[in-house]
Amino acid sequence: MTARAARIAIVTVSDRAAAGVYEDKGGPGAEDWLRGTITSPMEIARHIIPDGRDGVAATLRDLADGGADLILVTGGTGPAPRDLTPEAVADVMDKELPGFGEEMRRASLAEVPTAILSRQTAAIRGATLIITIPGKPSAIATCLNAVFAAVPYCLDLMGAARIETDPARIKAFRPKSG
Repeated sequence: MTARAARIAIVTVSDRAAAGVYEDKGGPGAEDWLRGTITSPMEIARHIIPDGRDGVAATLRDLADGGADLILVTGGTGPAPRDLTPEAVADVMDKELPGFGEEMRRASLAEVPTAILSRQTAAIRGATLIITIPGKPSAIATCLNAVFAAVPYCLDLMGAARIETDPARIKAFRPKSG
């Protein structure tokens, strides 16, 4: 029996990108990182939506309830007035996983002092893992490199699709059985 392909959604949260006045770099950056790291079958869908708590929450709810295994959300995690992605995640989550945000900020702080302004987090809704990440491709790589070793096992524990990673990029951690 072949395992089903993981369903992954990448959501770019940006007023300017949604309006077409700014090129989305976060969505393509996240997709490139995933395609270079995950070796098992996956389906990736990208979405660009404006900032705003209600719209972000509705999109996350629809994607999670529609069967996404993993949702990466780029943007909306800073201190600006319209940066409300963490609040939207809180509106839809069943469980928060604060260790993701803590580790992403720690890794980012080694590169830029403004990492302390980030309000990144991760959460579970049903059988979906939601991770908020920056919008800049180099920062996306820093953050995903810091936390992704735990993602495959987290998905296993939640009953989501199984993913495998290229150990030369990220060595996924799974406890030894037996």
